Amino acid sequence: MTSASPSNSGAPQRFPVVIVGAGPAGLTIGNILRAAGVDCLVLEVETREFIEQRPRAGVIEEWAVRGLQRRGLADTLLERAQLHTECEFRFAGERFRFAYGELTGQHHFVYPQPLLVTDLVREYADVRGGEIRFGVQDIELHDLETPRPSVSYTDAGTGERRLVGCEFVAGCDGARGVTRTVLPETTTIARHDYGIGWLALLAEAPPSSDCVLFGIHPNGFAGHMARSPEVTRYYLECPPGDDPENWSHDRVWAELQRRLGADGSPPLTEGRLIEKRVLDMHNYVVEPMTFGRLFLAGDSAHLTAPIAAKGMNLALHDAFLLGDALVAYLGKDDGSGLDGYSEACLRRVWDYQEFSQWLSEVYHGTSSGDEYRAGTTFARLRRLFTSPAAAAAFAEQYLGTAATY
Repeated sequence: MTSASPSNSGAPQRFPVVIVGAGPAGLTIGNILRAAGVDCLVLEVETREFIEQRPRAGVIEEWAVRGLQRRGLADTLLERAQLHTECEFRFAGERFRFAYGELTGQHHFVYPQPLLVTDLVREYADVRGGEIRFGVQDIELHDLETPRPSVSYTDAGTGERRLVGCEFVAGCDGARGVTRTVLPETTTIARHDYGIGWLALLAEAPPSSDCVLFGIHPNGFAGHMARSPEVTRYYLECPPGDDPENWSHDRVWAELQRRLGADGSPPLTEGRLIEKRVLDMHNYVVEPMTFGRLFLAGDSAHLTAPIAAKGMNLALHDAFLLGDALVAYLGKDDGSGLDGYSEACLRRVWDYQEFSQWLSEVYHGTSSGDEYRAGTTFARLRRLFTSPAAAAAFAEQYLGTAATY
């Protein structure tokens, strides 16, 4: 919530920037600020152990990794990440390999988000000496439309109420966080629901392919994404709001084998399912991504369903722009980056939204029950593998290099 500053919290601490949320966006912003000698405070409602283990995305585009590398945040990632240069579509009982690395000279890095968060929080808190509070409760934002906003919260260790004065607040706490609740009525939140669900699975089983697999099947979409040599991420299209308990071990593997099966391909390597949850596929975009001295980043400002594996990449893009803009303002009194922040972010956001919508039709058209959509799906797939121009355009969008930002 937002309100006038409380008068019963004692003399506040002061930091130039308070960051709400310790995910990839918030921690990247914090690291950029600390590298420039700017003090900041990160507030996180979960424990450090929780954020370092929370299962999330694992595909990072090359431009994003290079952005981390330039800021001294990618050493462990570059040592440990898998490199992917191809993906494979399976439909109509056949396999179609798509070598996007050959077309573009670029690749994806596969590095699970919990590992990246672990790297970022270690660098921020343990190496660069950044201030961070875990397990905080009842965060409130105050005076955001003034030059002296503040943030109050309940300390996890003492139960005492704390007040922190600042110049700016970075809202990086996701769609359900407090920073989304303070936006004015003039803010536009555009939302798109796909009307489908994905059963998200983690299997204690080695990957069954050296690349990402996309199964386009009348029963529904299926996806295979390596996470480590021992663990594989799978997705199965299902009804929105479905109960994961409806999917037994045997049913899951039978559907994965069916939807990802193709002539000449060996059966999938099965293993124990260590995660099952249903994701209702939807996207949203908040415009503008600012309100007074509050700047949103990551899922606080936009969501792309995992259809195109873009979410963490957008969060990093926001963080690079916002971190650099805050450094320019606080160090050089240059406000141009902050003034143009929302517009600059939203150009990439909307481009990724459009690609996600296009790719959703490819993934789900054949299972829609609509013969017209099924026909256009196969037309798109045939064009992808027969037209060099279509292949190049897809590769650029898939890697996030389709436009200049």
